[in-house]
Amino acid sequence: MAPKTYTWISLWFLLTTPVILWDAFYCFFRPRSMVGGDLHWIWQPYSIYQEIDYVYGIKALEDNNGFTNAQSFLNLVETLMNVSYLYLAHVSGWQAASLVGYTGAVMTFSKTVLYWLQEYYCGGCSVGHNNLQDLLVYWVLPNSLWLLLPGSIIYTLGRDIAASINTASRVSQKETNGKKQ
Repeated sequence: MAPKTYTWISLWFLLTTPVILWDAFYCFFRPRSMVGGDLHWIWQPYSIYQEIDYVYGIKALEDNNGFTNAQSFLNLVETLMNVSYLYLAHVSGWQAASLVGYTGAVMTFSKTVLYWLQEYYCGGCSVGHNNLQDLLVYWVLPNSLWLLLPGSIIYTLGRDIAASINTASRVSQKETNGKKQ
């Protein structure tokens, strides 16, 4: 039996894969990917973002702040899981594909919460210098998508996984009860 799939979930995983990879490689290639670097042309929009969020900027690089590349490494793991979900759900039809997609979404959601909490607990050390409009437009709103959609995926796939477990439990219970009679 093929796994239940949702177009919007598959599209989210498909469309975010290049975005996540682009972001991760910006981080891994710093300082070459930054303003003044020979590869900056690939990441031109980051000329704004490295000033909005110091985690992406020169300060984090100079301070040897490992958070940036650590979260980027996890981005690669997350992306591998998301692409695996697409393959397992749509190509091989593996019934447990939803668990892989669920886990990838939990990673995305958890990393984003961690990112926000890190900012909260450091007193706005990376984005606190922004005016309210820049903070909302360049940090809060874009990062909110990484909570809203993965949160919805967690809910949807989690509901499906729970339903499958409940169905399997009822079938198992019926089989067990039938053997006792």
